[in-house]
Amino acid sequence: MDNRVRFLEHKGRQILLCDFSHCSAGKVPSIVEQIKEEVAQHPPNSVLTLADFTGAEIDKPGAIRMKEALAIDRPYVKRSAWVGTESLPKVFYENFKHFSRREFPIFPTREEAMEWLVSS
Repeated sequence: MDNRVRFLEHKGRQILLCDFSHCSAGKVPSIVEQIKEEVAQHPPNSVLTLADFTGAEIDKPGAIRMKEALAIDRPYVKRSAWVGTESLPKVFYENFKHFSRREFPIFPTREEAMEWLVSS
């Protein structure tokens, strides 16, 4: 999957990059599954995640899978930040927040998102 789910180091902290950038709608479910598998291997409230949706195609089936995964992953994730959400329909974003009971702050760049993630 071209290394779309991997850890990056920023200021000595590990951040899980969930890279949906420029992917087709058909690839979204497999990326979501990789994320679920990776996050579940970590202790509760320990994972920092950065999701990049730049130029991604998200369809309704992919959004449903993502919404379910975000709810399941909630106990493991300490903080999440998103970038590139211009291609993400607002209704999907609002559904993700509502269903998972999580906030997903949006940042203009990966660098700004990573700075925020490690600031706590």
